[in-house]
Amino acid sequence: MRVIAGEAKGRILVVPRGGGTRSATDRIRETLFAIVEPELEGARVLDLFAGAGTLGIEALSRGAAWATFVERGAEAVKALRRNLSTTNFEARSLVVVANVIAYLDSRPHDQRFNVVFCDPPFADARIAEATLGHDGLRSAVAPDGLVIARAHGKHLPAVPASLRIVRVKEIGEEKLLFLRYGLARRRPDAEADG
Repeated sequence: MRVIAGEAKGRILVVPRGGGTRSATDRIRETLFAIVEPELEGARVLDLFAGAGTLGIEALSRGAAWATFVERGAEAVKALRRNLSTTNFEARSLVVVANVIAYLDSRPHDQRFNVVFCDPPFADARIAEATLGHDGLRSAVAPDGLVIARAHGKHLPAVPASLRIVRVKEIGEEKLLFLRYGLARRRPDAEADG
């Protein structure tokens, strides 16, 4: 796996041993970043369920100023730290070794993020719903911030009323949900892409 574009383009990223994480494929990352790239210049990024850090690292490569990675798996954290070293992004990042819900419960409230990636293992809808519905996520997102969640299969995770789906992008069996707080509700299929 490689960084697709930007400052670290072409750098090879390692993935953790074992089956505990699932890194976003090149196709998913290309699609996601084609949509989100205008939001990245100078952005603060939060990569939840970071795994090897492929999403946050791609964001840093494309102009994000800072990324906080939250991951609890030991093998994933090893791969993540190696990838940050390989891409020279250690000075622009923080690795938090923690469960995502525990992090959201206790994170410093002066930290706000412009872009948040929520990519739970194996697209577990229950974990996604618990994360998207957590008050700590809402307080972590800057007023104009964007949350991107990855889902698998036919059903989208339940989203709290305060978080609006502004776009759904389908890529095979995968779905990318683009969400914002405090906007008038729009039907997600109004901007769904196939």
